[in-house]
Amino acid sequence: MAINKKVCMLGPFAVGKTSLVRQFVHSMFSEKYQTTIGVKVDKKTLSVSGKTLNLMLWDIQGEDELHQIKVSYLRGAAGCLLVADGMRPETLQAVLEIRRTVEAHVGPCPCILAVNKADRIEDWVVTDGEIASLKSEGWQVIRTSAKTGEGVEDAFQQLSEMLLAEV
Repeated sequence: MAINKKVCMLGPFAVGKTSLVRQFVHSMFSEKYQTTIGVKVDKKTLSVSGKTLNLMLWDIQGEDELHQIKVSYLRGAAGCLLVADGMRPETLQAVLEIRRTVEAHVGPCPCILAVNKADRIEDWVVTDGEIASLKSEGWQVIRTSAKTGEGVEDAFQQLSEMLLAEV
């Protein structure tokens, strides 16, 4: 018997949410930028701790000053993969706000913070100190690259284990 869990992919525009989902579900990466309008849902079945887990991945349109998360998309979420861009420090601050929004509407739920674009780490502005500070506050933080696949499986695996711990 499979366990179904809804996971919301959240973060500002152009941080790599769709690319992370594509890399995780289809092992693919495209340089072509595609803006998500509304929400796109993908499914991936995993075996975690001897259990079958169906992840329903809700890739939700990026947030900015003009577009706020539609709270209705969050309904029923069991967990979140929050995504920031290591080259754009403002996206890290935006993710902190997004998590507050999630907790206000869904309550506390398992979250992983993926600091994406690790393939371009030499261009990062987000520092090791900022990441260490978030970890000391209890955040689960993983460096990812949707392009190379670095950290992608780990991020979803860790989130899946957190989701099963909630069952």
